[in-house]
Amino acid sequence: MNAKDNDALSAIDNDECYDPEFIEDAAPLMNSDIALEADEQPPKIEILFEDEHIVAIHKPAGLLVHRSYLARRERFFAMQMTRDLVGCHVFPVHRLDRPTSGVLLFAKSSDVARQLCEQFADHSIKKQYLAIVRGNMHESGTLDYALKQEFDDLGDKHVDPNKAAQEAVTDFQPLLNTEIPYSSGRYPSSRYALIRLSPHTGRKHQLRRHMAHLRHPIVGDTTHGDGKQNKFFREHFAINRLWLIAKSLQFVHPVTQQAMHIEAELEAEWLTVFDAFGWDDEQLSSMPSMLLS
Repeated sequence: MNAKDNDALSAIDNDECYDPEFIEDAAPLMNSDIALEADEQPPKIEILFEDEHIVAIHKPAGLLVHRSYLARRERFFAMQMTRDLVGCHVFPVHRLDRPTSGVLLFAKSSDVARQLCEQFADHSIKKQYLAIVRGNMHESGTLDYALKQEFDDLGDKHVDPNKAAQEAVTDFQPLLNTEIPYSSGRYPSSRYALIRLSPHTGRKHQLRRHMAHLRHPIVGDTTHGDGKQNKFFREHFAINRLWLIAKSLQFVHPVTQQAMHIEAELEAEWLTVFDAFGWDDEQLSSMPSMLLS
């Protein structure tokens, strides 16, 4: 990747959808193959929807969307793996943080990608996430709290660090609460909540930063979260991940104009934790349909 490519990536790093100039170059930029170690196995991705214009996958937690100079040692990328599965170039439409799992949408042409990016830019695409957070929550609400851009020392070295905070709005809704008889800090028990998050804007780490601002950090967030809670989850459940999943996307198909609703199922580790929290099938089935596919 040359210096121009690096600049293109860094310039768009803090926005939700990809810069149109980057979209044009994305497929050839990310297509080079890397030799794999003999014992190295790629993560599994699932195709949730595909037609001749778009493809949506279920990205596992820990998988990067695309190759970049900040991840030179990585071998697997959602963009490359999706391309190999569908047999054609795919174009990135929106970002999904590496530790976040769930629905990830690609276009099969730059023109369709541009149209989808316009929907992301005008906030007409509806996104819903599920998260496990520290503490019990009992009230729904909307957080309108502007966020300063987060900068990477290398990738964002040319960005103005004094740029004003950007508008950031998130709806939050508690679904289930629990208290388990295990200490994860100074108290003899630990409380958690399952919440639904619907961002209206797409700032970098918006959901993670907004929940931290509400004093209910997402479990597993090593940047904005609670280190004691993260350690407890890793050790008690033997699972190390960010407990955030992009559960569904709703948008208008840019070619057919059909209303689309693409949804990812919860991974098995979520159900393991639900069982430990005492959330049985009856409780889960009484939740909104987006909880379990």
